[in-house]
Amino acid sequence: MSNELKIKSNGMDINLLKKLIKLVEQSEITDFEVAEGDLKVKISKNLNQVQIQSAGDYSRQPVVMQAPVFQDTESKTAAAPAVTSSKLHEVKSPIVGTFYRAPAPDADPYIQVGDVVSAGSVLCIVEAMKLMNEIECDVSGKIVKILVENATPVEYNQPLFLIETV
Repeated sequence: MSNELKIKSNGMDINLLKKLIKLVEQSEITDFEVAEGDLKVKISKNLNQVQIQSAGDYSRQPVVMQAPVFQDTESKTAAAPAVTSSKLHEVKSPIVGTFYRAPAPDADPYIQVGDVVSAGSVLCIVEAMKLMNEIECDVSGKIVKILVENATPVEYNQPLFLIETV
């Protein structure tokens, strides 16, 4: 998903912006716009660009940049043949961070290949800015493949697991 952001203020809270983006990502909303004072933010799932415009600088055109797409090519090629099967589901990282298979270094991993999981089961943790975010399964099924090594960085929307749905 790409996000379109129109920002008309320099006083932006980045944490609030990240929460808004995550909210839109996890919902069925395609467009979201909020304004508070002279701050205006628009998030859209359907556009592949980012627009930024400062308050009081209306004479210039907004800067338009192509949203970067980060993907581990090794994971993409390994997962590509398997994803064509209608019963395989990819669980993707909702945020950028560090992937951990267990809740603590000395603890057992949440799941192993071959485990049967249900929707809502915790699969891993992605640490972002010192916050541990539990990543839950959104389908029921059997873990076919873990696509990421423990304690490695992951990008937004990077496939983490392949699950054979039941």
